[in-house]
Amino acid sequence: MTLGIAVIGTGRMGADHVRRIDSVIGGARVAAVADLDLERASAVAAGIEGCGVHTDPAAAMAAPGVDAVLIASSGPAHEAALLEAFARGLPVLCEKPLTPDPAGTLRVMEAEQRLGHRLVTVGFMRRYDAEYQHLQLILGQGELGRPLMLHCRHRNAESPSFFTTEMLIRDSVVHEADATRWLLGQEITAVQVLRPRPTSYAPQGLGDPQLVLFETSGGAVVDVEIFVNCGFGYEVRCEAVCERGTASIGESGGLVTRAVGHAARDIPQDFTVRFAEAYDREVQAWVDAARRGRIEGASTWDGYAAALVCEAGVRAQESGGRAEVELPERPPLYK
Repeated sequence: MTLGIAVIGTGRMGADHVRRIDSVIGGARVAAVADLDLERASAVAAGIEGCGVHTDPAAAMAAPGVDAVLIASSGPAHEAALLEAFARGLPVLCEKPLTPDPAGTLRVMEAEQRLGHRLVTVGFMRRYDAEYQHLQLILGQGELGRPLMLHCRHRNAESPSFFTTEMLIRDSVVHEADATRWLLGQEITAVQVLRPRPTSYAPQGLGDPQLVLFETSGGAVVDVEIFVNCGFGYEVRCEAVCERGTASIGESGGLVTRAVGHAARDIPQDFTVRFAEAYDREVQAWVDAARRGRIEGASTWDGYAAALVCEAGVRAQESGGRAEVELPERPPLYK
């Protein structure tokens, strides 16, 4: 069976997923797309046989041949699209954040629990990156001893004009929130944010860069440098400091050129380059699972836990103090 997918949102991320489903992965096809911008949606769907074009997500999900939904629209539109997919019993791969705030994510999680089974996989693509997977394996084997600290760097060449200080946490550090939980198998219990003076290259009003500190339930400490106007490229790095050694990812790779008196390495300019293979593997894994009638990967609970961490992070931004993460007991559906 070929899985027919409705892609909701045809902006940069959605268009990349349409390309991926149509020409990279196997076992799936783009059956429909939806975007408020009909011209943009039509351009993305051009040349894909049998792909319907819609402005309404519900219409795309109701299109002939749709078996699953990939949500890549803006965060505020996710909740309505998720609930529509639930009403139709369609498995969903939803880009992060699941919703922009914990209240919305909680409503989605409660709706999924009422169904009695999972339908959602959250698009935390770092879980599918080969380097992150290798790091998780090393930490899980325990040869380096207990993890004590993670040092993380998350840099973008420049931020969009609409990017806000709060989005540093909700749209960027959310990745480190999930990666920390996944790598360490621990929950994040508190967040602090330190704010150096902003770079002169940041848009007015954007407090960039920042240093975000996580405390975990296992006693580890994680520091995250978030810098979305570094100017030179896109970098994501992580070093685990353990009792008997360290392990680092994101340090190597890419073309290195050497000439008289100097050497240079290419630096990716955005996430679609750095994590291209991770996205391919993520979508392929979701398609394979859906074709078997299974839902795998990061769950709605993982999206909710990350949202609560981000909410605490925003509180810490505003207060300048330490904000605790108020995580409830994990529901049985997600155990």
